Amino acid sequence: MKELSYLNRFFGTYKWRLLFGLIITVIATLFRIIVPAKIGDSVDSVQKKFNGEITAEMLQSELLENILLILGAALLSGFFTFLMRQTIIVVSRNIEFDLKNVVFKQYERLSLSFYKQNRTGDLMSRISEDVSKVRMYAGPALMYSTTTVTLFIVAISYMIYTAPLLTLYAVAPLPILSICIYRLSIAIHKRSTVVQQYLSKLTTFTQESFSGITVIKAYGIEGRTQFDFEELAHASKDKNIDLTKVQALFFPLMVLLIGASNLLVVYVGGNQFIEGKIELGTIVEFLIYVNMLTWPVAIVGWVSSMVQQAEASQKRINEFLKEEPEIVNNTTEPSKVEGTIAFNDVTFTYPDTNITALKEVSFTIPRGQTLAIIGNTGSGKSTILELITRLYDVTQGTYSVDGAPALELNLEDLRNAIGYVPQDAFLFSDSIKNNIKFGAKDATDQEVIQSAKQAAVHANIQEFTNGYDTVLGERGITLSGGQKQRVSIARAFIKNPKILLLDDCLSAVDTETEEEILQNLETFSKDKTTIIVSHRVSSAKNADFIIVLEEGQIIQQGTHNELIDQQGYYQELYNKQLLEKEI
Repeated sequence: MKELSYLNRFFGTYKWRLLFGLIITVIATLFRIIVPAKIGDSVDSVQKKFNGEITAEMLQSELLENILLILGAALLSGFFTFLMRQTIIVVSRNIEFDLKNVVFKQYERLSLSFYKQNRTGDLMSRISEDVSKVRMYAGPALMYSTTTVTLFIVAISYMIYTAPLLTLYAVAPLPILSICIYRLSIAIHKRSTVVQQYLSKLTTFTQESFSGITVIKAYGIEGRTQFDFEELAHASKDKNIDLTKVQALFFPLMVLLIGASNLLVVYVGGNQFIEGKIELGTIVEFLIYVNMLTWPVAIVGWVSSMVQQAEASQKRINEFLKEEPEIVNNTTEPSKVEGTIAFNDVTFTYPDTNITALKEVSFTIPRGQTLAIIGNTGSGKSTILELITRLYDVTQGTYSVDGAPALELNLEDLRNAIGYVPQDAFLFSDSIKNNIKFGAKDATDQEVIQSAKQAAVHANIQEFTNGYDTVLGERGITLSGGQKQRVSIARAFIKNPKILLLDDCLSAVDTETEEEILQNLETFSKDKTTIIVSHRVSSAKNADFIIVLEEGQIIQQGTHNELIDQQGYYQELYNKQLLEKEI
């Protein structure tokens, strides 16, 4: 249970409510204990009447008194049981809420390389299924454990006080049960871990299949995908069955041992009654107590199973909680970002692939100017933008903003000063309006419309039935590629950032729309530091400065007019695209 020690901080937060819940649990259990004793007294009263020791009127009075006590105890036990569940189970839900928030916050802290090494389905499984398993330990397991311990202590103490020898025979099977539970718990722990791992694999497969359904249908591989899913589902089913087989041993074993206890109570108690050592009501009491202990004994197995599964789940959660982000905020002091960016002999190697994307790259962009980056696929263009936003840190060399090393700036302030339009535009399953306002949540509707106009997507949005209130499908599937890119550009525009990064975000729009957006951009970015990554000369020609990358190195740099007069990549690209436009 060492992995579950992580939850102690949450138990500390709710310690008084938990203590109150545990006290109520003990009270509810004590009232339950009264019922068998009063039933035994009633049987003894009936026996006394048959023996002529009391009159019918006295019997009637005693039975009425016992019935009222039994009824009162049952009602009070039920009332306190209700309070018990309202207290402990609610606390477990609060702990579940807190733990999910801790896990989600950790996911947000972790660096980009973490998400390249872990699948989305597995991350989802840990924050949903695994946290739910842990909640069972923090709530039901704790509640039922307290009930069981209280019931055993009080009931068995009373039984020993009433009839020591009979108690010894009644509880004789319990040590055997404890040993069996211990052995079964070890097996459950191992199999629970495997089951959770397969659940993650299944979640990952289905999530990827749903996200890539367009590709699956386009390639006509539904059958193959279905076969792969069935194979994984069968493996998961087999592992669950293996776990269930072990868990299924609990209840039959308990019923057998409780039945043995009943037989011993009847046999030994009957002999003692014949010998005049105990009353008939004592046998009835013991039978009720033994059967009352059936559920707590069964709970021991169930709780043991819950704890083992929770431990396996918390272990998987802790693996991620112990991860440290590679990108950290090195200062809590606020940093004012104006927008002058400088790379000095920057070399960068991706940690997950060991591919060197940039080699000794140097350039400076003064505040308010525009830099265009041109190059083939894989030349390192997008890597520069990822380094500027500190999604990664440079391997060698220095990256500075306004003359200060980026590592010394407040990370939140740096990113708040940046408007970033990624190459693969990502939109959320929300309204178009809210997707644009993602860049500035307090923006007015007029500001949303203005940003959409600047991104040349306003006319398209108006054509939708619900306009800006149109709810998009997952990942913005409702829109075309060009529309998604333009909504993403509008999101960056509405933020009004100091630094604007555009990563080949006009690749899916036509030439006329591109020209409109670039004209709007020229006006919008007059006082902003802008970096445009593109394959098109048309997107780069108006930039104050252009660099050409090839295999992570700068092979050409200058203005548009300077580069078209130089033999090399830029001139060839310009002539090729000019010819295509004429054709």
